[in-house]
Amino acid sequence: MRDYGRGDARAFETLYARHKAATYRYFLRHAAGDAATAAELHQDLWLKVIGARDRYEPRSKFATWLYTLARHRMVDHWRSRNGVTLVSLEDEATAAQAEELMSTSQDASNDPQHAAIDAQTRSRLVAALAGVPKLQRDAFLLHIEGGLSLEEIASLTAATGETVKSRLRYAYRRLRATLEDLQ
Repeated sequence: MRDYGRGDARAFETLYARHKAATYRYFLRHAAGDAATAAELHQDLWLKVIGARDRYEPRSKFATWLYTLARHRMVDHWRSRNGVTLVSLEDEATAAQAEELMSTSQDASNDPQHAAIDAQTRSRLVAALAGVPKLQRDAFLLHIEGGLSLEEIASLTAATGETVKSRLRYAYRRLRATLEDLQ
């Protein structure tokens, strides 16, 4: 990002190529599969990145800064639509089980049957994510899509580490239950 701020356009291309898919999925999954909304939010995010090139100061990892911008854009979107409902629930589900749910099989062949199964799995996951409360979904997507640590998510969301853990556990449990019900 510093190179981009100094005028290196290829540096932006590298950043965009590295993060575009994950940031788009972050918005798409928050938007319950609404591609038009996700595309608009994604474009807004990258316009903010472009606009900040002269002011960017690395105080944390670039990904943390990027997902801070993404999350702020998502919260603004929620507020403009119908507000944010704050929910804090705790349970005992494990993060490993949720990450297992999120992993998608990547078949090297172009087998139509595998492609159909993968598309169906993605569709089920998007539907399941829509049922997860917004703050829990946000913590989950920041962790899975953004690759942010619990501490980074806590800092970004102004929540305690324990609150983030609770949100993640509840999101994992909700996703597992929903996906099991859909089988």
